[in-house]
Amino acid sequence: MRISQLPAIAFALFCAGASMAASPGENWPGENRPDENRKVIADYYAAYASGDMNRVAGFFADDIEWHIPGHHPLAGTKRGRSEVAAFFRELGKSGFRAELIALAADENWVVDMHRGWSNREGGANVDTVWVLAFRIEDGKIREARNFAFDQAAADSFFWRTYPLKPLPERLAQ
Repeated sequence: MRISQLPAIAFALFCAGASMAASPGENWPGENRPDENRKVIADYYAAYASGDMNRVAGFFADDIEWHIPGHHPLAGTKRGRSEVAAFFRELGKSGFRAELIALAADENWVVDMHRGWSNREGGANVDTVWVLAFRIEDGKIREARNFAFDQAAADSFFWRTYPLKPLPERLAQ
């Protein structure tokens, strides 16, 4: 599979898994219009690009859950606005950047594909494609599920960038 095929594949996956959609312009109770949800995520990425993590955290629901795949020190589910914001502050230390490739949305979900990379001098770097599924509630990100095109490269990057402390320090309370 070529990288150039990914936008079409991600969109096809989104469409295949999408729930019944309302008629254009029609909202179901408690749901946003697809264009409103798409704007939430586009604005979120603009905030992320600015580096202002307080602005980024403003897009999160209080009870947000952010699922990070892999087998590395930052993997796992982050729960609540402060825990997710702390994850992003830590991620920022790695010089990680994101550039949107495609967005697709329905009344509850936005699926995005983006290039995620880092440019650390003399350090570990990563450059791969990521797909995120965002559940939007009341104009806020309530849940995010992250999928890496190259999970092995992501795991390697995070291990080299965020090594665990030596065992005695790690166990000290």
